[in-house]
Parts: sequence; structure tokens; C-alpha cells
Amino acid sequence: MSLTFHWFLPTNGDSRHVVGGGHGTPVTEAGGDRPPTVGYLSQIARAAEDLGFVGALTPTGAWCEDAWLTTAMVSQRTERLKFLVAFRPGFLSPTFAAQMASTYQRHTGGRLLLNVVTGGESREQRAYGDFLDKDARYARTGEFLGIVRDLWDGRTVNLTGDHLRVAEAKLTRLPDPVPEVYFGGSSPAAGAVAARHADVYLTWGEPPAAVAEKIAWVRGLAARQGRSPRFGIRLHVITRDTAEQAWAEAGRLLDGFDDDTVRAVQEGLGRSESEGQQRMLALHGGGRDGLEIHPNLWAGIGLVRGGAGTALVGSHAEVADRIAEYHALGIDEFILSGYPHLEEAYWFGEGVLPVLRRRGLWSHPFRGDERIAADTPLAVSGSS
Repeated sequence: MSLTFHWFLPTNGDSRHVVGGGHGTPVTEAGGDRPPTVGYLSQIARAAEDLGFVGALTPTGAWCEDAWLTTAMVSQRTERLKFLVAFRPGFLSPTFAAQMASTYQRHTGGRLLLNVVTGGESREQRAYGDFLDKDARYARTGEFLGIVRDLWDGRTVNLTGDHLRVAEAKLTRLPDPVPEVYFGGSSPAAGAVAARHADVYLTWGEPPAAVAEKIAWVRGLAARQGRSPRFGIRLHVITRDTAEQAWAEAGRLLDGFDDDTVRAVQEGLGRSESEGQQRMLALHGGGRDGLEIHPNLWAGIGLVRGGAGTALVGSHAEVADRIAEYHALGIDEFILSGYPHLEEAYWFGEGVLPVLRRRGLWSHPFRGDERIAADTPLAVSGSS
């Protein structure tokens, strides 16, 4: 089985420095270096498509552009790349969401994937008119996905739940194919929803032992539901021709974090209700020392960014080794990103993917066995 790789569309802006934001933290000024225009995001999407990434994740929240609208526009400038659209069930009705997904599939040739984000921060949820607490939000997400899946199966749905109510709901046109549901979360409430509804369970980039525990946890919960989800991981990457070059780039990014920004971001993230975010914070403790928490796994990104806060750092072969290590645990899908996203897509696509191909772990999803890059990776000017 070939591993699946997705890239990231920075709809909060891009830069040669780390762009913060998410989980209640402000977007750093660096996000203005390359504004998230449709033109620039399309450049990234076309590069990812050509290199062999299957899809591209777009985030959701007040700190970024809307994922549905942005990817709908970018999809018209690409041919095969799928879009992993992050959205929050509390912000729209399940019937409307099911209809939107069906429309999206027809207009893009079936290129929609859904990343269901329950919402970990009550303050941000309230700004959108959602006043449920965290556990209630997860319960609502379960009801939401149950309705959506029944609608996609062509059923007429009547439900009076604890949080949602629909009567005689039915789609006139069904999605083809039915979008796969990606879902993450580290709390017991999240695990229950993942077990029932996730096609792919996502975790942020924790050390392999912690990831193995999460996989075993969700796999066990899902087995009781008669289900077997796949597993994916969300990571940043800094990969170069040599380990020294890669760690020098990590050091350059770290040098760009001023102490006041780190302190402010960590204070904000410390108030997060997200268990996954608290696990990210525990990896670095807010300090600059000891950031390599596992060979080639660097927690520095999380000093100034909410959400995924770890990066694979090293030579192309070393990064490929770590990917193989996670794959051995049960991870089949990798959602990756790097600063800036255009150049880092090439570093990974022309450096690591050929290594994985030679090891029999990956093949280009759009070109069969065609050779996708020279064995000697192309250096990207100015990106190291």
C-alpha cells in the first residue's frame, strides 16, 4: 500500500518565518509577507499536485480565510488535487452541509475531503453564536455526522436529538463519491465520535510512543463499533540535502521568535480547552532548550503557533526514516506543511518522496510508476 501525502494551504498567510494563529492566538505579522490570495494559494496547490500530494488541508477559524469558498476557487485552477476542507459542525445545519458537499463533488469531479473540527475554544465558538460547552459540542458533532451520513446514503432523515432536529430531510442529488471524513481529538468525548464516524483519525505529531497509544485507543473504540478507520498524522517538515542544512533552517526559524511573542502565545495557548493543544504544549514547556523531543522531531514550531506544533527535521533520508517509523505504527496518511509552503513543498517532493519511492513505500498517485524527480534533489534558491 502506497503512503498518502497531503500538503497545506496557508489561508492565514505565508512567509519565510513561522506564521502563528489558531486556538485563540493571534496571527503573527509574518502572515502578511505573502497574503493568502487565490493566485498564491493556487501556486501552492498546483505544485503539490505535480509533486504527488493527494490533497491539501485548509484550516478553519476566525484567523484564516473560509475554507469552503477558498478551496472552491482554487479547485478551478487545479485538475486532480483534493481539498481537505476543515469546518465546524456548529456553524451550519447538517442538511445544508450534506448538500454543500454534494455540490462540491459535482463541480470538482469528486475532489472533496472533510476535516470535521468540533472546536476546542469556547471563546471563539461564542463569537460565532455557539454557546455549548466542549463535551456538548462533541455530542452535537456525533448527531451531525449521523444525519449527514444518512443523507449521503440517500435516506430520508427524521431526528430529534439532544442538540439537532431535522424533519423529512433528504438530498435530491447524492455526492459521488461520498467524501471521506477526517477527524481528530484527544479527549474521551472525541474518541467516542471518532470511533463511530471517522474514516481517517488524525493526530498531531507527538513522539512515536504517544502516537502508538492513540492509535491503539481509537482502534479499540472503533472495533467495538465494528469499524476500522485509517490513521493520519499532521506535521511540519524541514528537509534538506544534509542534516546540517535542515537544522540550520530550524535554527533560523527559531531565531525569528522574539521572547515577547513566545511568552504571549504560550499564555494564550495555556488557556486552551483542547486536550490535544495541551499535549503539544507539554512537549516543549515554553522553552527553547531540548526541542528535539525524538530523533528528527522538533517541537519549536509550537512556541509561536497553535495546533500542530512539531516538525520533522533532517536530511531527506532521515525524514524518510521517521515517516517509515510512524507508518510501522499504523499511520498511512501524512498531512504536511512548511515555511514558506511553496518552497517547502518542493524540498519535500523532490527530496523525500523519491527516497520513499525507492523503498517501495510510495508511488506518484497521478503518474503511476513514472519517475517524478531526479535522484539528486533540486535545490530551491534562497530557501535554506
